[in-house]
Amino acid sequence: MSSTTVSFPFAAIVGQDSLKHALMLSAIDPSLGGVLAMGDRGTGKTTAVRALAALLPKMSAITNCSYNCDPLDSPSPCQICTAKSIDERKIAKIDVPVVNLPLGATEDRVLGALDIERALIDGEKVFEPGLLAKANHGYLYIDEVNLLEDHLVDVLLDVAASGWNVVEREGLSLKHPARFVLIGSGNPEEGELRPQLLDRFGLSVEVETPKDIAQRIEIIKRREAFEADRQAFVKKWQRQNNRLRSKILKARDTLPTIAVSDDVLTLIAEICIALGTDGLRGELTLIKAARADAALAGAAEISPNNVRSMASMALNHRMRRDPLDDARGYVRVERVLEKVLSEHDGN
Repeated sequence: MSSTTVSFPFAAIVGQDSLKHALMLSAIDPSLGGVLAMGDRGTGKTTAVRALAALLPKMSAITNCSYNCDPLDSPSPCQICTAKSIDERKIAKIDVPVVNLPLGATEDRVLGALDIERALIDGEKVFEPGLLAKANHGYLYIDEVNLLEDHLVDVLLDVAASGWNVVEREGLSLKHPARFVLIGSGNPEEGELRPQLLDRFGLSVEVETPKDIAQRIEIIKRREAFEADRQAFVKKWQRQNNRLRSKILKARDTLPTIAVSDDVLTLIAEICIALGTDGLRGELTLIKAARADAALAGAAEISPNNVRSMASMALNHRMRRDPLDDARGYVRVERVLEKVLSEHDGN
């Protein structure tokens, strides 16, 4: 994101509370696995992602590094930074990167490739970093993610699982860190995601066009005010944005201390069994989401209320299809929640 870009303030976004909440949790705990936002076009999904990145404080990075290497992340800098001593690593503050991965992108553009111009002119084999390098320690945003070509899906699955991008082509052999929060959006009417990619998203939310007239009017007013004088509008919302930033940073600090009781673990397991989720990724994600939710609320431990509020986001995209039940995912989750919670409270 360019330093000259002025993003719409996160605090000024009207509605879309589930999406905003999910994005804040992904900022508190990037290991959650990112956010999938499916729904109508023109509902502010891209605006929310860029607004969140602008909300976060600048991050430390090693200068002259194409991969935004974190100077404190000593176990996993790139090969270039590894060759430098700690004293040689110059540090700067940069904006949290938000990189858009277009549907028509080639593998070379995504992974990186040989710099042909340098190779022809200087005879040197120089690696030209791709989009995954630029997104390291930031956000990789894919609009219409359900239309992404299979070969790019395979690339993302490999990198998302390992946190590393390995490039071996044209005589080059290179490996660099590629850890990012994956954000996807799309319209479910235009196709479904491959199950392997769907499972990689930690949280999933459904984004709908607001039906409330007053809310729609307020959205239009704020957007027009932003377009008329962006700097003034950002300044007006600076205090609210600062308050949200402080909450996120405080939650990051307290996240490791949030306790989870055996009763809560039992509740989470019962919910996942009742929903028939495959594997244990559902439980693990729900625990992480509930912990981040508790940290954001300033709590010391995960409560059943945290589990209830996070269950739909963490599980509605992990359920098997039921040919006898065409209800939407979050509706099925809510039904199971009510049943399991009532039984849990009765014990």
